[in-house]
Amino acid sequence: MGYSVGQVAGFAGVTVRTLHHYDEIGLLVPGERSHAGHRRYSDADLDRLQRILFYRELGFPLDEVAVLLDDPDADPRAHLRRQHELLTARIEKLRKMAAAVEHAMEARRMGIDLTPEEKFEVFGDHDPEQYEEEVRRRWGDTEAYRQSRERTASYTKEDWKRVTAELDALHRRMAALMDEGLPADSEAAMDTAEEHRRLITGAYYDCGYEMHTCLGEMYVGDPRFTATYDAVRPGLAAWLRDAIVANAARHSS
Repeated sequence: MGYSVGQVAGFAGVTVRTLHHYDEIGLLVPGERSHAGHRRYSDADLDRLQRILFYRELGFPLDEVAVLLDDPDADPRAHLRRQHELLTARIEKLRKMAAAVEHAMEARRMGIDLTPEEKFEVFGDHDPEQYEEEVRRRWGDTEAYRQSRERTASYTKEDWKRVTAELDALHRRMAALMDEGLPADSEAAMDTAEEHRRLITGAYYDCGYEMHTCLGEMYVGDPRFTATYDAVRPGLAAWLRDAIVANAARHSS
């Protein structure tokens, strides 16, 4: 006899009212009815509901969902391919959003003092002040935070653009080394890690090898940092962390 409307609501995490509405508009009409006229859902109905909820999660209105599902030329594999494409696009968008969040956090940690127009010109489409309280809570009592604010207090818009460009260029070189298949403990990789440490020291605060290693662990331990680096090249956060560790070991021997 299939599944009752209450059972399906429990399976899918939706309300009975939602299932009634889908039935009324013809989006999900249960394939069977009990002798008493109650809705009974088949496995095929559950498959359709799963596709409906997927497209709804991606923001499609119900009328567009109906068109997608009732396309006579589409088969289950076509729906899977479409879903994969949509998910891939969503993941890429989320990566870019996470990267923007990280840039905003970094901007506040560095004590940025620019006009609103300059902030968006330098750091892109995000608000550098959004995470000020979290940054202050995490790093406000550290010598590195105080040193960074002192060093960057006099930075102009051009100074920030220069530092950002240097970091971006360094990240792209690291990604190129990864594409060449060079391991994180290779000489070239360790050299870029050393350049990364020196750039931080020159622009923000004194970054010794122990501090640099802690930063590397944070890049893989905090999903927001990981997303920032992995948006440049998947796996870059872990690769950079390993290169930092190898470089620190090289200089301790």
